[in-house]
Amino acid sequence: MAKLKLYKMLYASTIILFLNCGTTPADMPEPKPIDRVIKFSGLDWIVRTNSTAKQGPGPNFFSDSEENVWVDNDGKLHLKITQRGGNWYCAGVFSKNSFGHGKYTFYVNSDVTKLDKNVVAGLFTYYDDTQEIDVEFSKWSLEQNMNAQFAVQPSSKAGNVKRFDIPANAGPTIHSFDWSSNAIHFFSGKNTAGREEFAQWNYTGADVPSALTERLRLNLWLYKGQIPSDLKEQEIVIDSVKFEK
Repeated sequence: MAKLKLYKMLYASTIILFLNCGTTPADMPEPKPIDRVIKFSGLDWIVRTNSTAKQGPGPNFFSDSEENVWVDNDGKLHLKITQRGGNWYCAGVFSKNSFGHGKYTFYVNSDVTKLDKNVVAGLFTYYDDTQEIDVEFSKWSLEQNMNAQFAVQPSSKAGNVKRFDIPANAGPTIHSFDWSSNAIHFFSGKNTAGREEFAQWNYTGADVPSALTERLRLNLWLYKGQIPSDLKEQEIVIDSVKFEK
């Protein structure tokens, strides 16, 4: 009987270990029973799971706690960086489904110009580190830096990044990229009737990603794993996300 109990415990431990194993981005696994899945903008999103060791980007600790990721009563998505027990926990979600070529539009409720200089907010599609399209808000820890960018990975390659500034106290904003097989058109502006433009960029370089099984991702994290310079918890609120073929 003791041996039978031991075998059962070992079997259960093996299953738990298997469910927590990492996979390469290209594997694109279906949600597991241990994953937290939320509904936002009519889509299913998988919440990035808790990490006991720091992971990229950053590296940082991530948390799937409702303190870090939640949808409020108005249907808005909240991503928050929190501090618990001396550690800072970042937040991220990715879509259950892959959408491929089309126009991705992000309606951001909170004022991204108020994020701390060590914080990065990302709205992007991701297959792997060289197949990625980004709209990012960050000063990358330098106070004098512009606070936003469009990027096509690898961003270290000349011509694959356009930096721009979103004016202080911009309030709600709208951002999009229209992705086809040979070009990506980016837009950023104020979410008002006139949609005052901050920046546009038409990318036709060699690194336009192929449509594979990439996922749409939204995240909020700390650059190089640094804590916020103002020592305050950080948050971004997204009204909705829209995809059009």
